[in-house]
Formats: sequence, C-alpha cells, structure tokens
Amino acid sequence: MTVNREIHLVARPSGEPRPQDFQLVSTALPEPAELAEDQVLVRNTWMSVDPYMRERMHEGESYLPPFQLGAPMEGSAIGEVVASRSADIPVGTTVVHFLGWREYAVVDAAAVTVADLSLAPAEAWLGALGTTGLTAYAALTQVAPVREGDVVLVSAAAGAVGSIAGQLARKLGASRVIGSAGGPRKAKKLVQDFGYDAAIDHRAGSLAEQLAEAAPDGIDVYVDHVGGDHLVAAIDALRHGGRIAMVGAISSYNATELVPGPGNLFALAAKDATLRGMLINSYFHLFPEWIGKAAGWLADDSLHTELTVAEGIDRAPFAFLDMMRGGNVGKMLVKL
Repeated sequence: MTVNREIHLVARPSGEPRPQDFQLVSTALPEPAELAEDQVLVRNTWMSVDPYMRERMHEGESYLPPFQLGAPMEGSAIGEVVASRSADIPVGTTVVHFLGWREYAVVDAAAVTVADLSLAPAEAWLGALGTTGLTAYAALTQVAPVREGDVVLVSAAAGAVGSIAGQLARKLGASRVIGSAGGPRKAKKLVQDFGYDAAIDHRAGSLAEQLAEAAPDGIDVYVDHVGGDHLVAAIDALRHGGRIAMVGAISSYNATELVPGPGNLFALAAKDATLRGMLINSYFHLFPEWIGKAAGWLADDSLHTELTVAEGIDRAPFAFLDMMRGGNVGKMLVKL
C-alpha cells in the first residue's frame, strides 16, 4: 500500500498564520480496484498556494467553504493519472484539478481538466494557462476593460496575477502601465522583466506621491490585489470614467478587527467611475479563449512568466507563509 502525505489545517489562525497551524499527515491510498466508477487516482506533481486560501482558514462561509480542521486542505494541482476507472481519462493522462495539498488525490473524472503538455509544461497550467492567467485576462477585458490609450495601475504587480496583468494591459492597448510592488528588487523587475513603464515601491515612501509622479494626469484602470491604502490612492488618481477591478485585498487578510473601507469612495460617483469585484469562477467560460491566446504568447516569448518554487509537500505551509509575506516573484508553486 502506497503512503500518501497531505497537509491538514489543525488550527484557525488569528492574524498571521503560523507553521503550527498546519500538520503533515500520512494516510494510506486506496488500491486501484477500490476506486469508485468514474474516479481517477492522480499523483500530483505540482500544487499552487494562493492568497485566497487565507480567507478559507476563517470559520465563516465565504464564496468558498472554509477549510475543515483536521482534514486535507484544497487548491489547484496538476499531476499524472496512475489509476483510472474512467473511460475518458486513461492512465498516463496529465490533469489539473482542485485537490492539492497532498501527494496523491482521488478525483472524480468530471472534476479534472486534461492538460495538453504540447502547449506548455505542466507548471504553466497552474500559472499563465490556469486561473492565474485567466484572472488577469478577465479583469482587464470584462471587469475593468482596457481601452486604447489607457493608463493602467496594477498592485502586487510582481505577483502571480500582477506579473501577467501588466504585460496583458500593454497587449490590450494601454499607453502606460504602472505597477506597485514591495522593495527595490521587485520594483526593478517590474520594468526590466514584466513590461511595466514605471514601478512604485510602496515601502519607499508615500504611495500617493509616487503614483502622482508616475501618472501625473491620473489613471484609467486599476487592478486591485491589495485594498487599503492602494485602493484609496487609486480612487484619488482615477480619471473620469475610470474602472477598478477588485481582485483581492491581501492587506486585510490577516486582520483581527474589521477593516474600514476607503474614506474617498464617493469620489467614484463624481468621476462617473466603477469599482467592480470579481470571482474567477464566473469567467471559466473564457478559458478556451484565454488559453488559445496565452499559449501562443508563451511560445513566441512575448509573455514573460516566472515561478518561485518550493520543493516537497512538507514545504507547502512555508511556501504559503512566504507568499503571504511577499516572498515570491511570479507564481508560487510547490513541486511534489
């Protein structure tokens, strides 16, 4: 019997999560004959850690149910089918699914997506060709559409979605793309590697002053991953008819008290502007369209992506904690 290792949440964090909130647990895998009809056994090769997972560590319901204490966590993963009771998903197929945080997963065939490795390597299906890339695409084409000549601001711009969003904004016709990141190393990478015209280091001084210098005439589109002071500064800088896509609010995920909203919210009315939240689940129908575009851009090197990789299932909690502290450039993945 093969032993499976998986990460359980064993305590609900108050404030910043700690390593002791997680536990590495060994379990026994079922034999192939024990799989139910239309189930597959997947040996995971890569798994994703993402900021939204922090919200699932709270007890209350959100747009996804909370992680259960003493049970394996969940998230995007990719791997190879090693046993199958599905006629449509034979052994050897590479599939994407949502049962990460474990080395092996028993998954219903209806809940997997076959990954075409001739388009891109396996890890890309959790990054540029996965929900990470789709989030950037939906934000900039559906939620806060970029128009020719727009000035675009992206926060957490060196992260998984942000590093793609800046390049995509340019492809969609933006005249100037500005990114905010933490620290001089990341700020430098925004301009050198991720196609940004200007970079704001939010640790280096007043965010509003740096934004005014980078975009003296204001901005048209803001892709928000941070909330807090970034959202306040973006609303102040927004031009008439501007658009904001609220993708995340990582500045508040570890808050232990209610976080007040921006005091300048009514300025949106005076500017005839919009602020719209987005759930990526509502845009899954765009996956074929996005993959068709992104695979071509990856192949011709016009879309630059980077990974920050941790090795081994035992490092998954530390990869998550590092990502939440801004320790990643591009997509944070765990190689299993």
